[in-house]
Amino acid sequence: MDMADDHFLLRLAFFSSVIFGVSVIVTWLLARHLKFLDVPNERSSHTVVTPRGGGIAIVTAFFLGIALIGFIGAGSPLQTGYFAGFLVAVAVIAISAVYDDFKSRSFTVKLGAQLLAIFIALFCGIVIDGTELPWMGEIHWGWWGYPLTLLWLLGLTNAYNFMDGLDGLAAGTAVIAAFFLAVITFQQGSQFIYLAALALGMASLGFLVFNLPPARIFMGDVGSTFLGLAFAVMAVVALRYDQARVSLFVVPLLLFHFIFDTSFTFVRRFLRGEKVFHAHRTHLYQLLNRSGYSHGKVTFLYAAMAVLQGSAAMWMSTQPARYYLLMFIPFLTLQAFYAYWVMNKARSKGII
Repeated sequence: MDMADDHFLLRLAFFSSVIFGVSVIVTWLLARHLKFLDVPNERSSHTVVTPRGGGIAIVTAFFLGIALIGFIGAGSPLQTGYFAGFLVAVAVIAISAVYDDFKSRSFTVKLGAQLLAIFIALFCGIVIDGTELPWMGEIHWGWWGYPLTLLWLLGLTNAYNFMDGLDGLAAGTAVIAAFFLAVITFQQGSQFIYLAALALGMASLGFLVFNLPPARIFMGDVGSTFLGLAFAVMAVVALRYDQARVSLFVVPLLLFHFIFDTSFTFVRRFLRGEKVFHAHRTHLYQLLNRSGYSHGKVTFLYAAMAVLQGSAAMWMSTQPARYYLLMFIPFLTLQAFYAYWVMNKARSKGII
Protein backbone atom coordinates (compact mmCIF):
# COMPACT_ATOMS: atom_id res chain seq x y z
CA MET A 1 0.00 0.00 0.00
CA ASP A 2 1.52 3.33 -1.03
CA MET A 3 1.28 6.74 0.63
CA ALA A 4 -1.77 7.70 -1.42
CA ASP A 5 -3.59 4.59 -0.18
CA ASP A 6 -2.65 5.47 3.40
CA HIS A 7 -4.08 8.96 3.00
CA PHE A 8 -7.27 7.56 1.50
CA LEU A 9 -7.75 5.15 4.41
CA LEU A 10 -7.17 7.96 6.91
CA ARG A 11 -9.76 10.12 5.18
CA LEU A 12 -12.17 7.20 5.08
CA ALA A 13 -11.64 6.52 8.79
CA PHE A 14 -12.24 10.20 9.59
CA PHE A 15 -15.36 10.21 7.39
CA SER A 16 -16.78 7.14 9.15
CA SER A 17 -15.86 8.28 12.65
CA VAL A 18 -17.46 11.71 12.26
CA ILE A 19 -20.73 10.24 10.98
CA PHE A 20 -20.83 7.61 13.72
CA GLY A 21 -19.97 10.15 16.41
CA VAL A 22 -22.61 12.62 15.31
CA SER A 23 -25.22 9.87 15.15
CA VAL A 24 -24.36 8.71 18.68
CA ILE A 25 -24.47 12.24 20.10
CA VAL A 26 -27.74 13.22 18.41
CA THR A 27 -29.38 9.92 19.37
CA TRP A 28 -28.26 10.36 22.99
CA LEU A 29 -29.67 13.88 23.08
CA LEU A 30 -32.95 12.74 21.56
CA ALA A 31 -33.23 9.82 24.00
CA ARG A 32 -32.78 12.18 26.94
CA HIS A 33 -34.84 15.15 25.81
CA LEU A 34 -37.37 14.02 23.20
CA LYS A 35 -40.86 14.65 24.55
CA PHE A 36 -42.73 12.60 21.97
CA LEU A 37 -43.23 9.16 23.50
CA ASP A 38 -44.39 5.81 22.19
CA VAL A 39 -46.94 4.61 24.73
CA PRO A 40 -47.52 0.81 24.65
CA ASN A 41 -50.91 -0.39 23.37
CA GLU A 42 -52.46 -3.68 22.28
CA ARG A 43 -50.44 -3.67 19.03
CA SER A 44 -47.09 -2.82 20.65
CA SER A 45 -44.16 -5.20 21.07
CA HIS A 46 -42.77 -3.14 23.97
CA THR A 47 -44.09 -2.58 27.48
CA VAL A 48 -42.23 0.57 28.53
CA VAL A 49 -42.94 4.16 27.43
CA THR A 50 -40.09 4.99 25.04
CA PRO A 51 -39.14 8.10 23.01
CA ARG A 52 -39.70 7.81 19.27
CA GLY A 53 -38.36 9.85 16.39
CA GLY A 54 -34.75 8.79 16.93
CA GLY A 55 -34.39 8.34 13.18
CA ILE A 56 -33.70 12.07 13.13
CA ALA A 57 -30.18 11.14 14.23
CA ILE A 58 -29.77 8.77 11.27
CA VAL A 59 -30.96 11.44 8.84
CA THR A 60 -28.76 14.15 10.37
CA ALA A 61 -25.61 12.03 10.37
CA PHE A 62 -26.27 10.76 6.84
CA PHE A 63 -26.62 14.25 5.38
CA LEU A 64 -23.42 15.28 7.14
CA GLY A 65 -21.73 12.33 5.47
CA ILE A 66 -23.05 13.40 2.08
CA ALA A 67 -21.61 16.88 2.68
CA LEU A 68 -18.22 15.25 3.39
CA ILE A 69 -18.14 13.11 0.23
CA GLY A 70 -15.99 15.69 -1.56
CA PHE A 71 -13.43 15.29 1.23
CA ILE A 72 -12.97 11.60 0.38
CA GLY A 73 -13.01 11.35 -3.39
CA ALA A 74 -12.80 13.49 -6.50
CA GLY A 75 -15.93 11.96 -8.00
CA SER A 76 -18.41 13.88 -5.87
CA PRO A 77 -21.85 13.91 -7.54
CA LEU A 78 -23.32 16.65 -5.39
CA GLN A 79 -23.87 19.06 -8.29
CA THR A 80 -25.64 16.55 -10.53
CA GLY A 81 -29.39 16.53 -11.04
CA TYR A 82 -29.98 12.89 -10.16
CA PHE A 83 -28.06 13.14 -6.88
CA ALA A 84 -29.91 16.32 -6.00
CA GLY A 85 -33.11 14.37 -6.68
CA PHE A 86 -31.89 11.62 -4.37
CA LEU A 87 -31.19 14.06 -1.54
CA VAL A 88 -34.41 16.06 -1.97
CA ALA A 89 -36.51 12.87 -2.14
CA VAL A 90 -35.10 11.37 1.06
CA ALA A 91 -35.29 14.78 2.77
CA VAL A 92 -38.97 15.10 1.85
CA ILE A 93 -39.75 11.62 3.15
CA ALA A 94 -37.85 12.32 6.38
CA ILE A 95 -39.48 15.70 7.06
CA SER A 96 -42.92 14.29 6.35
CA ALA A 97 -42.28 11.30 8.62
CA VAL A 98 -41.07 13.53 11.47
CA TYR A 99 -44.48 15.18 11.46
CA ASP A 100 -46.16 11.79 11.42
CA ASP A 101 -44.10 10.55 14.36
CA PHE A 102 -45.22 13.51 16.41
CA LYS A 103 -48.80 13.67 15.13
CA SER A 104 -50.14 10.47 13.63
CA ARG A 105 -51.81 10.75 10.24
CA SER A 106 -53.85 8.39 8.08
CA PHE A 107 -52.17 5.96 5.70
CA THR A 108 -53.57 7.96 2.77
CA VAL A 109 -51.75 11.12 3.88
CA LYS A 110 -48.54 9.15 4.45
CA LEU A 111 -48.86 7.62 1.00
CA GLY A 112 -49.28 11.07 -0.54
CA ALA A 113 -46.04 12.27 1.05
CA GLN A 114 -44.22 9.15 -0.12
CA LEU A 115 -45.48 9.61 -3.68
CA LEU A 116 -44.33 13.24 -3.66
CA ALA A 117 -40.82 12.18 -2.68
CA ILE A 118 -40.78 9.43 -5.29
CA PHE A 119 -42.04 11.70 -8.08
CA ILE A 120 -39.17 14.09 -7.27
CA ALA A 121 -36.73 11.22 -7.70
CA LEU A 122 -38.33 10.16 -10.99
CA PHE A 123 -38.33 13.74 -12.30
CA CYS A 124 -34.60 13.98 -11.61
CA GLY A 125 -33.83 10.90 -13.68
CA ILE A 126 -33.75 8.18 -11.05
CA VAL A 127 -35.46 5.61 -13.28
CA ILE A 128 -34.74 1.96 -14.01
CA ASP A 129 -34.01 1.99 -17.71
CA GLY A 130 -32.77 -1.55 -18.21
CA THR A 131 -32.31 -4.87 -16.41
CA GLU A 132 -30.13 -7.88 -17.20
CA LEU A 133 -32.23 -11.06 -16.99
CA PRO A 134 -31.11 -14.71 -17.27
CA TRP A 135 -31.16 -16.06 -20.83
CA MET A 136 -32.83 -12.85 -22.03
CA GLY A 137 -29.95 -10.42 -21.88
CA GLU A 138 -30.48 -6.69 -21.33
CA ILE A 139 -34.14 -5.66 -21.22
CA HIS A 140 -34.77 -1.97 -22.00
CA TRP A 141 -37.95 -0.81 -20.31
CA GLY A 142 -38.52 2.52 -22.03
CA TRP A 143 -41.49 4.34 -20.50
CA TRP A 144 -42.33 1.20 -18.52
CA GLY A 145 -39.30 2.04 -16.42
CA TYR A 146 -41.27 4.79 -14.66
CA PRO A 147 -44.05 2.60 -13.16
CA LEU A 148 -41.46 -0.11 -12.46
CA THR A 149 -39.30 2.36 -10.54
CA LEU A 150 -42.35 3.77 -8.75
CA LEU A 151 -43.31 0.27 -7.59
CA TRP A 152 -39.74 -0.46 -6.44
CA LEU A 153 -39.29 2.78 -4.51
CA LEU A 154 -42.75 2.72 -2.94
CA GLY A 155 -42.57 -0.97 -2.13
CA LEU A 156 -39.21 -0.89 -0.35
CA THR A 157 -40.06 2.33 1.51
CA ASN A 158 -43.13 0.70 3.05
CA ALA A 159 -41.52 -2.71 3.51
CA TYR A 160 -38.81 -1.15 5.65
CA ASN A 161 -41.38 0.85 7.57
CA PHE A 162 -43.44 -2.27 8.30
CA MET A 163 -40.36 -4.17 9.51
CA ASP A 164 -39.51 -1.62 12.18
CA GLY A 165 -41.32 -3.30 15.04
CA LEU A 166 -38.71 -4.85 17.34
CA ASP A 167 -35.69 -3.40 19.13
CA GLY A 168 -32.68 -3.25 16.83
CA LEU A 169 -34.33 -5.05 13.91
CA ALA A 170 -34.52 -2.27 11.30
CA ALA A 171 -31.35 -0.47 12.41
CA GLY A 172 -29.31 -3.67 12.64
CA THR A 173 -30.32 -4.74 9.15
CA ALA A 174 -29.53 -1.25 7.84
CA VAL A 175 -25.99 -1.46 9.25
CA ILE A 176 -25.34 -4.87 7.71
CA ALA A 177 -26.94 -4.17 4.33
CA ALA A 178 -25.27 -0.75 4.00
CA PHE A 179 -21.81 -2.10 4.77
CA PHE A 180 -22.18 -4.94 2.28
CA LEU A 181 -23.44 -2.48 -0.33
CA ALA A 182 -20.45 -0.21 0.36
CA VAL A 183 -17.99 -3.10 -0.08
CA ILE A 184 -19.66 -4.46 -3.22
CA THR A 185 -19.86 -1.07 -4.95
CA PHE A 186 -16.30 -0.16 -3.92
CA GLN A 187 -14.93 -3.44 -5.29
CA GLN A 188 -16.68 -2.78 -8.59
CA GLY A 189 -15.14 0.67 -8.98
CA SER A 190 -17.75 2.95 -7.42
CA GLN A 191 -17.00 6.65 -7.21
CA PHE A 192 -19.61 7.71 -4.68
CA ILE A 193 -22.35 5.17 -3.91
CA TYR A 194 -19.95 3.26 -1.68
CA LEU A 195 -19.53 6.45 0.35
CA ALA A 196 -23.28 7.09 0.51
CA ALA A 197 -23.80 3.49 1.65
CA LEU A 198 -21.01 3.81 4.20
CA ALA A 199 -22.56 7.03 5.50
CA LEU A 200 -25.93 5.29 5.83
CA GLY A 201 -24.34 2.36 7.66
CA MET A 202 -22.37 4.50 10.12
CA ALA A 203 -25.39 6.73 10.80
CA SER A 204 -27.49 3.63 11.51
CA LEU A 205 -24.75 2.13 13.70
CA GLY A 206 -24.63 5.22 15.90
CA PHE A 207 -28.38 4.99 16.41
CA LEU A 208 -28.22 1.23 16.98
CA VAL A 209 -26.10 1.79 20.10
CA PHE A 210 -29.27 3.08 21.81
CA ASN A 211 -31.75 0.87 19.95
CA LEU A 212 -30.43 -2.57 20.88
CA PRO A 213 -32.73 -4.56 23.21
CA PRO A 214 -33.96 -3.14 25.47
CA ALA A 215 -34.25 -0.04 23.28
CA ARG A 216 -33.86 3.38 24.87
CA ILE A 217 -35.30 5.08 21.78
CA PHE A 218 -37.20 4.07 18.63
CA MET A 219 -36.36 5.35 15.15
CA GLY A 220 -40.01 5.97 14.22
CA ASP A 221 -41.26 6.53 10.67
CA VAL A 222 -38.62 9.20 10.12
CA GLY A 223 -35.96 6.51 10.35
CA SER A 224 -37.67 3.53 8.73
CA THR A 225 -39.19 5.25 5.68
CA PHE A 226 -35.97 7.21 5.17
CA LEU A 227 -33.89 4.02 5.21
CA GLY A 228 -36.26 2.21 2.87
CA LEU A 229 -36.29 4.99 0.29
CA ALA A 230 -32.54 5.60 0.62
CA PHE A 231 -31.71 1.95 -0.11
CA ALA A 232 -34.19 1.84 -3.00
CA VAL A 233 -32.85 5.02 -4.62
CA MET A 234 -29.20 4.02 -4.13
CA ALA A 235 -29.92 0.77 -5.98
CA VAL A 236 -31.11 2.71 -9.04
CA VAL A 237 -28.32 5.32 -8.85
CA ALA A 238 -25.69 2.57 -8.54
CA LEU A 239 -27.13 0.91 -11.64
CA ARG A 240 -27.48 3.99 -13.83
CA TYR A 241 -25.03 6.67 -12.77
CA ASP A 242 -22.21 5.32 -10.65
CA GLN A 243 -19.10 4.13 -12.45
CA ALA A 244 -19.53 0.68 -10.89
CA ARG A 245 -22.86 0.04 -12.68
CA VAL A 246 -23.85 -2.38 -9.92
CA SER A 247 -26.74 -4.73 -10.71
CA LEU A 248 -30.19 -3.69 -9.57
CA PHE A 249 -30.54 -7.13 -7.94
CA VAL A 250 -27.91 -6.45 -5.26
CA VAL A 251 -30.10 -4.37 -2.90
CA PRO A 252 -33.15 -6.68 -3.21
CA LEU A 253 -30.91 -9.59 -2.22
CA LEU A 254 -29.39 -7.66 0.68
CA LEU A 255 -32.90 -6.93 2.02
CA PHE A 256 -34.63 -10.07 0.80
CA HIS A 257 -35.80 -11.17 4.28
CA PHE A 258 -37.57 -7.82 4.74
CA ILE A 259 -39.13 -7.99 1.30
CA PHE A 260 -40.29 -11.58 1.80
CA ASP A 261 -41.73 -10.97 5.28
CA THR A 262 -43.70 -7.96 4.06
CA SER A 263 -44.92 -9.63 0.85
CA PHE A 264 -45.89 -12.87 2.59
CA THR A 265 -47.80 -11.01 5.28
CA PHE A 266 -49.56 -8.75 2.77
CA VAL A 267 -50.70 -11.68 0.60
CA ARG A 268 -51.78 -13.78 3.60
CA ARG A 269 -53.86 -10.95 5.07
CA PHE A 270 -55.35 -10.09 1.67
CA LEU A 271 -56.44 -13.70 1.09
CA ARG A 272 -58.02 -13.74 4.56
CA GLY A 273 -60.04 -10.65 3.70
CA GLU A 274 -58.30 -8.46 6.30
CA LYS A 275 -57.75 -4.72 5.91
CA VAL A 276 -54.18 -4.88 4.66
CA PHE A 277 -53.34 -1.23 5.34
CA HIS A 278 -54.47 -1.28 8.96
CA ALA A 279 -51.93 -1.67 11.77
CA HIS A 280 -51.46 -5.24 13.01
CA ARG A 281 -49.02 -7.59 14.72
CA THR A 282 -48.90 -10.51 12.31
CA HIS A 283 -45.64 -10.05 10.40
CA LEU A 284 -43.49 -13.14 10.69
CA TYR A 285 -41.03 -11.41 12.99
CA GLN A 286 -43.91 -10.25 15.21
CA LEU A 287 -45.46 -13.72 15.34
CA LEU A 288 -42.10 -15.20 16.31
CA ASN A 289 -41.72 -12.64 19.09
CA ARG A 290 -45.27 -13.25 20.31
CA SER A 291 -44.57 -17.02 20.28
CA GLY A 292 -42.03 -16.54 23.03
CA TYR A 293 -38.80 -15.44 21.34
CA SER A 294 -37.29 -12.28 22.79
CA HIS A 295 -36.55 -9.09 20.86
CA GLY A 296 -32.86 -9.95 21.03
CA LYS A 297 -33.27 -13.45 19.60
CA VAL A 298 -35.51 -12.37 16.74
CA THR A 299 -33.26 -9.43 15.92
CA PHE A 300 -30.19 -11.69 15.95
CA LEU A 301 -31.95 -14.15 13.64
CA TYR A 302 -32.77 -11.41 11.13
CA ALA A 303 -29.24 -10.04 11.39
CA ALA A 304 -27.87 -13.51 10.62
CA MET A 305 -30.15 -13.67 7.57
CA ALA A 306 -28.84 -10.26 6.47
CA VAL A 307 -25.23 -11.46 6.77
CA LEU A 308 -25.99 -14.57 4.69
CA GLN A 309 -27.71 -12.44 2.05
CA GLY A 310 -24.85 -9.95 2.06
CA SER A 311 -22.29 -12.71 1.56
CA ALA A 312 -24.35 -14.11 -1.30
CA ALA A 313 -24.67 -10.65 -2.85
CA MET A 314 -20.88 -10.24 -2.76
CA TRP A 315 -20.43 -13.56 -4.55
CA MET A 316 -23.26 -12.81 -6.97
CA SER A 317 -21.64 -9.52 -7.98
CA THR A 318 -18.60 -11.45 -9.27
CA GLN A 319 -20.66 -13.76 -11.49
CA PRO A 320 -22.10 -13.28 -14.99
CA ALA A 321 -25.36 -11.31 -14.94
CA ARG A 322 -27.33 -14.23 -16.38
CA TYR A 323 -26.99 -16.02 -13.02
CA TYR A 324 -28.16 -13.17 -10.78
CA LEU A 325 -31.80 -14.14 -10.42
CA LEU A 326 -30.83 -17.74 -9.69
CA MET A 327 -29.14 -16.57 -6.49
CA PHE A 328 -32.57 -15.77 -5.04
CA ILE A 329 -33.77 -19.39 -5.24
CA PRO A 330 -31.99 -20.70 -2.12
CA PHE A 331 -33.08 -17.66 -0.11
CA LEU A 332 -36.67 -17.97 -1.31
CA THR A 333 -36.57 -21.61 -0.21
CA LEU A 334 -35.08 -20.63 3.16
CA GLN A 335 -37.73 -17.98 3.73
CA ALA A 336 -40.52 -20.37 2.75
CA PHE A 337 -39.34 -22.88 5.39
CA TYR A 338 -38.96 -20.04 7.90
CA ALA A 339 -42.53 -18.85 7.24
CA TYR A 340 -43.84 -22.41 7.62
CA TRP A 341 -41.99 -22.80 10.94
CA VAL A 342 -43.19 -19.47 12.34
CA MET A 343 -46.80 -20.01 11.29
CA ASN A 344 -46.84 -23.43 12.94
CA LYS A 345 -45.44 -21.97 16.14
CA ALA A 346 -48.01 -19.18 16.12
CA ARG A 347 -50.85 -21.65 15.57
CA SER A 348 -49.63 -23.87 18.40
CA LYS A 349 -49.70 -20.82 20.70
CA GLY A 350 -53.20 -19.87 19.57
CA ILE A 351 -51.97 -16.53 18.18
CA ILE A 352 -53.45 -17.03 14.71
